Amino acid sequence: MPDRDPDLTSRDSPRPAVVRLPGGLSLVLPAHNEEANIAHVVGDALFVLPAFTDDIEIIVVDDGSRDDTRKIVAALAVDHPFVRLVSHPANRGYGTAVTTGIEASTKPYVMFMDADRQFRIEDLADLSPFVGAFDVVAGFRKERHDPLHRRLFAEIFNVTVRVLFGVHLRDIDCAFKVFRGDMVRSLDLSAPGALINTEMQAKLRQMGATLQQVGVNHYPRIAGQATGGNPRVILRAMRETLVLRWTMRTYQPPTLEPLRPSINAAPLSIELDPPSP
Repeated sequence: MPDRDPDLTSRDSPRPAVVRLPGGLSLVLPAHNEEANIAHVVGDALFVLPAFTDDIEIIVVDDGSRDDTRKIVAALAVDHPFVRLVSHPANRGYGTAVTTGIEASTKPYVMFMDADRQFRIEDLADLSPFVGAFDVVAGFRKERHDPLHRRLFAEIFNVTVRVLFGVHLRDIDCAFKVFRGDMVRSLDLSAPGALINTEMQAKLRQMGATLQQVGVNHYPRIAGQATGGNPRVILRAMRETLVLRWTMRTYQPPTLEPLRPSINAAPLSIELDPPSP
């Protein structure tokens, strides 16, 4: 188990200036073999999130890691009551890990973020002015620090999602989003892999969810190994896309009360395109 700071909530730099969130926040961190990153990500969240809300929970979903990810998070959970560990005995896929974390969440707003340090939790300050006015506040990477082949595949996939599902997000797979908690927990999610973002947005669109997109920073991976560019992962995502397109033909979205914007939230309104008849 690598060394970690004795007090993860202590940092030399000041907390960012933020807009406080209306209600509590659940942060979901899917993690697979992230022993070199997870303590840093959780530590930053423990330090930063109290600036946004007094009621937080940090849910780390260990997706069958073969390294010490689970041990590290278990130790953090002992020391910090805001941290919760949920474990999959075997690797079940990124989408299943995100779904598990959402199902375990309890707060009025749910955020998920990758645990590989390619996003920084303090950039929630860019999204927070819109939380409470929108059902979904979705980040898009202003400058993506990934290999060229992954960026090219992402652009092709974004176009495919627009054509097949009518979902117009600049960066569908950006893992830096905040959702209205009761809405995202009401979704019947099944995508086991990278298609989870598309499934969520397609089903939220059917519910008439309101959306705001915000540019966020993306950072080079410092440690660990990415799997999203693996050809098998790409082929599986293509197959899952076709299956999802077929199942969405008969999808019946749940009915929820409309969002009542917070008086402190940004007074803007943008809706996802209405579903095709």
